[in-house]
Amino acid sequence: SAQKHTCRETHTTIPAKRSPNTIEHYFTNYQLQAANTHEIEGRREYLKRISAVTAFLGKQGIAFRGHNEGPDSTNKGNFMECIILLEQFDPFLQNHKPASCATYLSPSSHNEMIQSTSDVIISRIISEIKETKMYAIMVDEARDHHTEQLALCVRYVCPQGLVKKRFLGFSQFDAFDAKTITDTIEQQLEKHGIRHLTCVAQSYNGASVMSGAVRGVQARFREKHPEALYIHCYAHELNLILCSTCKAIPEARDFFDLLECLYSFFSTSLIHHQKLQEFQKQLEVGDRQLVQLSQTRWACQIESVNAILQNLPALIQTLGSISAPLAKGLESKLCRISTIYMLVMFQALLSVTQGLHKYLQKETVDLVQAIEYKTAVQTTLKSYKSNEKAHEIYEKTKALCDNLEIHSTETHRNKRKKMHDFVVETPCGTRPVLSNGDDLRERVFFPVLDRMLEELQKRFSGVGEKILTGIQACHPASEHFLNEEALKHLAQHYSIQIKPEEILVAKCFLDRKKKDIVPTIQNVFSLLDKDMFPSLKAIFQVSLTIPVTSCSCERSFSALRRLHTWLRNTMGQDRLSNLAIMSIEREMLAKVNHAEVIDRFAKLKPRRFSLTLPPSKH
Repeated sequence: SAQKHTCRETHTTIPAKRSPNTIEHYFTNYQLQAANTHEIEGRREYLKRISAVTAFLGKQGIAFRGHNEGPDSTNKGNFMECIILLEQFDPFLQNHKPASCATYLSPSSHNEMIQSTSDVIISRIISEIKETKMYAIMVDEARDHHTEQLALCVRYVCPQGLVKKRFLGFSQFDAFDAKTITDTIEQQLEKHGIRHLTCVAQSYNGASVMSGAVRGVQARFREKHPEALYIHCYAHELNLILCSTCKAIPEARDFFDLLECLYSFFSTSLIHHQKLQEFQKQLEVGDRQLVQLSQTRWACQIESVNAILQNLPALIQTLGSISAPLAKGLESKLCRISTIYMLVMFQALLSVTQGLHKYLQKETVDLVQAIEYKTAVQTTLKSYKSNEKAHEIYEKTKALCDNLEIHSTETHRNKRKKMHDFVVETPCGTRPVLSNGDDLRERVFFPVLDRMLEELQKRFSGVGEKILTGIQACHPASEHFLNEEALKHLAQHYSIQIKPEEILVAKCFLDRKKKDIVPTIQNVFSLLDKDMFPSLKAIFQVSLTIPVTSCSCERSFSALRRLHTWLRNTMGQDRLSNLAIMSIEREMLAKVNHAEVIDRFAKLKPRRFSLTLPPSKH
C-alpha cells in the first residue's frame, strides 16, 4: 500500500504523494475553516449576552422595547439599556463589532429569541411528561382586554416522586361553546406531542360549559380520553360554599355588603384614609389596612373580618368625626350589636376553613388528603352547632360592646307595607334589629352554620365512590390502604393489570418501613421500586397525578395581568404566550443552556451568517 503520514494539527491522513499545489490548497482550506469557526464562536458568544438579557427580562416580566430606541434617545427601552450597561463592564462587547445587518437587536430578533427560549423550556417539560407516560390537565379561561385566553397547565409525577405542575401556554379563542374549547385543548396537546399519552384526569371550574355531563367540555374530552376523570376545582368549590351561604342568609349578605362599603369609603378618599390613620396612632391599634372583598377569593373574607375587628375603635371614632351622611349611616350600622356579633361569629367560622384554603393552594396536594381535611373541617363545624358555642360567641360580643360602649337595643322596627295586588311568601317591611342572644343564635348563627354544613356535604365529589375508594387505598393513613378489591376498581379504569402478589409483598415491605416514613402517597411512591412493583407503582402514580384544584391556571392569569398591560396591549399572541412561559416557569428558565437556545435560534430561519458550529472531528 502507498505510504501515508498524518498532519498533527488536523488529525487528518494526507497521502504522501501530493503535488505542492495540492498541499498548499489543503492548508488554505484549513485556514479558512479555522477562521470561519472562530467567527461563528464570536457570534455565538455575542448571542449569549442577548440570550441572557432576554431570559432576565422574561423572568421578571419586564417590557423589552422603549418608545424611542434611536441613537439620540435617553431611554432606549429595557433591552437596549441592559445591553449598553453590559457593554460598560464586558470587554468582549467592547471589542466585538457585529455586522450592521446582523446585530440581532431588532424587534423581530427579540421575538425569535423569546420563542427559542420558550421552546427550550417546553421541550424539557414535554420530555419529562413523555418519561412519566401519563399526565392530567387543568384548564381555565379569562378575559384579556377584548379577547378570551385559555390557560393550559399539566400535572405529572417524576420518577423520583416529585409532583409537578407546569404551564404550557395561552390560547386565544373566539367562541365560548364547549366544542371550541375542547378543540383548542386537543390542538395544544397535539402540538406538544402528548395527545397519545394517558390523560388520567381533567380539572376545570364549575361553569356549565366546562362541567356539563352531557355536552360540556369534560364530556367531550372524555370521548377521546375515556379514562380522564373530571375534578371540579376544590378551591373553587370552597369559594362556592361560602358564596352560597352568604347569598342564602339575608343578615350575612347585608353584613358583607357593609364590609365592602367600609372599604370603599376609606379607600376612595385620601382625607378619610388619613383620618383613620390618625385615630389608629392615637388609639395604638396598629396601622393594618382594610381588605377588599372578592367573590372568587373567599380566603380574603377572614382577612377583612380580622382587619375590621382590629381597627374597630379607630373606625367608630373616625366615622363619628365625619359629618357626611354616608359616614353617619355606616357608623350606625357598625355600632349595632348584630354587626359586632357577626364579626365575632364569622371570625370563628372562617378561621376553621382558612387552613383548608391555604392547603388547597399547594402544588403537591393530593385528592385523598384534601378529602380528609375537608372532613375534618366539616366535623369541627358540626361541633360548633351547640348552645354552648353560640353562648360563647354572644359573651365575646357583649364584652367587645362594653369596651366600645355600644349599648344593645330591643327595639323592633317592623313597618308593614300594603301589597294588595301581590302574593308574597315572606313578611314585607324592615327586618327586626337583632340584639338578643337567642334571636342572634336562631336567626344568624344556626342558619349560617347549617348552610355551610349542607354545602360541605353535597360538594367535593364527582369521581365516583369506587374509584375514590381505590384512590384512598393508596394513602397509608387510610383504613383501605392496599386493599386489593379497592385497588382493582382503580386499576381497571386505567387498564392496569394489577398483581395480587405485588400487593402482598408491598404490605410486608412497607410494614418494615412504617416507622421511617411520613404517611403520604408521595413517600410510598418513592419507596416502591419500578421493577419490583410495576403495576402498584403505576397505580400510585395515577393517584398522585390526579389534580385537586386548577389554581395553577389562576396564577397564570396573574402573570397575564402583569405582562399584558395597557402599555403593552399591541403584543401578539405568540409573543404573549412565550413570555408567559418564561415568567411562570422560572425554575425551568434558570436551567436553560444558552447554547441550546442559540441553536434553536439559528434554525428558525435561514441566516445571513452561520451560527452553528461544524461537528468536531476526532
